[in-house]
Amino acid sequence: MNHLKTFVLLAGLTALFVGVGALIGGATGMLIALVFALGLNLFSYWNSDKLVLRMYGAQPVDESHPEPLVRAYVEDIRELAAKAGLPQPRVYVMENDQPNAFATGRDPQHAAVAATTGLLSMLSRREIRGVMAHELAHVKNRDTLTMTITATIAGAISALANFAMFFGGNDRDNPGGIVGTIAMAILAPIAAMLVQMAISRSREYEADRVGAEIAGDPGALAAALEKMEAYARGGVVNYEAERNPATAHMFIVNPLVGKGMDNLFSTHPATQNRVGRLREMLARGGFGMAAAQLQPAVAAAAPSPRYDTVVPTTRPRGPWG
Repeated sequence: MNHLKTFVLLAGLTALFVGVGALIGGATGMLIALVFALGLNLFSYWNSDKLVLRMYGAQPVDESHPEPLVRAYVEDIRELAAKAGLPQPRVYVMENDQPNAFATGRDPQHAAVAATTGLLSMLSRREIRGVMAHELAHVKNRDTLTMTITATIAGAISALANFAMFFGGNDRDNPGGIVGTIAMAILAPIAAMLVQMAISRSREYEADRVGAEIAGDPGALAAALEKMEAYARGGVVNYEAERNPATAHMFIVNPLVGKGMDNLFSTHPATQNRVGRLREMLARGGFGMAAAQLQPAVAAAAPSPRYDTVVPTTRPRGPWG
């Protein structure tokens, strides 16, 4: 059902893009937009990982890296990928103080995972494993291509709407005229954003569940989510994400601004809801020795900074600063 829902939403996003083209240039504009949308999807299919990794200045790393934190990170991803039955993904690090991570790539054979330097220096190794297991779950569920194509089309709709504001209002082939153009320029990016967010939310819960199973440790991801949310709310800014908001849904937590509830304008499910589900998984058991050993750790994580509490923006001096 989740895959069907995602397919329908993606089809709606593409239809919106074509519709914007029709409003700008009538039948000719619709045809041009349709051809462009098909080309955009094809381009995204082959280049999605390169585009996003370059956008965030991600650098490849491996087990020969001089920093122990990075070596441990790479080793853990290799181990978790093997547990998940996945090929070894390419591993990247992004120079960014905000603790966060994402996965990308058109399929498991061409996947890449990336973590910020803030994630590696602010979270424990156990918590980092929980986060990266979540990202590998996205790879396993083949969410990575879907999320990147979504970001590409949503960004193109916004660009097309802006284009219409300057060039579409007086076009005689534009059925809406200047009023229709202004309305479209305002509403089309909002509609694209809503569809993009719906796709993101529908995939995050599933990746939390599968990631917890890969790591065998729901408590690790729960504790990591709380910490990352608190830091994002406390003012640790991801400037690249602020400049490219259409990619925000790719991260494990919202890199722009935290949201307190599930609503149409949230790129991610509410963190407290995700944490609650993970703790329910742990309470149900099924994780062998790990569950029994980690129960105290989950309890200890509960009083971590509240979502509405400002946390210090300073962090331990890691190998990057």
